[in-house]
Amino acid sequence: MAFHVKHGAAAPARNRTGPSAVHPKKRERRKKMRSPVETAEKFLPEERAVEALRRAAAGCTACPLHETGTQTVFGEGPETAVVMMVGEQPGDSEDLSGRPFVGPAGRLLDQALVQAGIDRSRVYVTNAVKHFKWEARGKRRLHSKPNAREIEACLPWLKAEIEAVSPKVIVCLGATAAQALLGKDFRVTRQRGSFVQSAYAPYVTATVHPSSILRSRGDREAEIARLVEDLRKVADLLD
Repeated sequence: MAFHVKHGAAAPARNRTGPSAVHPKKRERRKKMRSPVETAEKFLPEERAVEALRRAAAGCTACPLHETGTQTVFGEGPETAVVMMVGEQPGDSEDLSGRPFVGPAGRLLDQALVQAGIDRSRVYVTNAVKHFKWEARGKRRLHSKPNAREIEACLPWLKAEIEAVSPKVIVCLGATAAQALLGKDFRVTRQRGSFVQSAYAPYVTATVHPSSILRSRGDREAEIARLVEDLRKVADLLD
């Protein structure tokens, strides 16, 4: 049977798909994603030596992670270092101590450096993100991967560290550090151990982050051996 709508009668209601139909929280997230990223650039001091950068970074509020991290965890090592190791972010141990790579992953990195023949005293260690991002799991604080905006917000600190130290070799540990410096298309799984052209240093390479080995359910000894193999390529470049 056919139905006829009389002239002037209200049309059937349609699903509302315009902006007003979007949940307020989702709309706010979209707005944040479209807005320009506030970076740490305005917190950089005029003096760009590492100690001056470290003091200035202690007061950085460029991204929300300063609200949950215990403190800024800045890079550490000699300003004359020939190798710079860049990780993702500080972990729980680093957040509490204020020093990078002092937890289990840092101890594994130290072990790999020794096996590769790299003098730890010639290495500067830092992270792409300077505050610990975490989520509560009972009484534990578990690592939570920083997002693109948080990485971008912190990038001026990393660039300033690279400029201050001027290392011969930069080693990106894991995907976050590699993509922060080498672009989003860089894949550690495919390109680890190879040197890529970069304006940041004469030699730039990437390998896995030691924490990924600690989390692995595979052959841990074999994965450590591969990490050492990647680092030996770096050792071959040093005097």
